[in-house]
Amino acid sequence: MANIKSAKKRILVNETKAARNKAIKSKVKTCVKKVETAIANKDAEAAKAALKVAIVEINKAGSKGVYHKNTCSRKISRLTKAVNGIA
Repeated sequence: MANIKSAKKRILVNETKAARNKAIKSKVKTCVKKVETAIANKDAEAAKAALKVAIVEINKAGSKGVYHKNTCSRKISRLTKAVNGIA
C-alpha cells in the first residue's frame, strides 16, 4: 500500500476512471450485441436501428478516450458491413 499522499490519491483516481471506462465499454458491448442479435435473426430493420444506436455509443466512447479512434472506426465498419450484408 502506498504511503505517499499523492500516490494514495492516484490509486483513488485510477479506480474511479477504471469504473467509468468499464461502464462505457459495457454499454458499447451491449449495443454491439443487439446489432449482432438482429443480424442473426435476419431482421434488417431492427439491425439498422440498433446500428445507429451502436455507432453513437462507439463514437462517444472514442471521444471520451476509452477506445482509440481506429478501434472505433474498425468496430463501426465491421458492424455496418454485417448489417449491409443481410439487407
